[in-house]
Amino acid sequence: MSDPTAGTPEPEPIRIPDEDLDDLASSLARTIAEVRQHGVLLDRLGTEADTPGIEEPATPAESEPGGPTSVFILAMGGAEYAAELAGLGNWVTHVLLPTYGREISSTRPWCSAWYEHQEAVARLHGLWLAWQQLTDAEAGLTGPSTWHRDHLDHALLQLRAPDGPFGACTTSPARSNHRVLATPDQLGRTA
Repeated sequence: MSDPTAGTPEPEPIRIPDEDLDDLASSLARTIAEVRQHGVLLDRLGTEADTPGIEEPATPAESEPGGPTSVFILAMGGAEYAAELAGLGNWVTHVLLPTYGREISSTRPWCSAWYEHQEAVARLHGLWLAWQQLTDAEAGLTGPSTWHRDHLDHALLQLRAPDGPFGACTTSPARSNHRVLATPDQLGRTA
């Protein structure tokens, strides 16, 4: 049997202009860093799920056989939660913060470890679900405007308020800080 590629000239190698190599290398480095960060986060979530004394909340499917399941992240557990959080993290990192992040200040704190603040995860997940629905072509031409008005503006006011979930976290980009504040039920247990 003869080789079907015999006599076919070898294709020319792909040439990338030197000025584009830095951008390509930078993009690749950012992608690799994000993949590593997600791996660390998934490992941490897996470790926390196995930690004695910490119980995962029962999902509606676990509490009621055949019952409805929720698309809300707080109703998820284990691998399902981790996968949803990874998707949310991509959206926060690549869409929300570059576009709507604004400057960090004492009146608009932010936490780079936002995924450790349960209230922030819940609010950001709701915002992401609404974004997915209202930026879809089926939402019509006013979908994005509705998302801004009904979802984004209110969520950011709550998240970035001085007394919001990041109130004890970073208020200056030059001084990174992270602290999860105790919730009322945690305060009651220590008394």
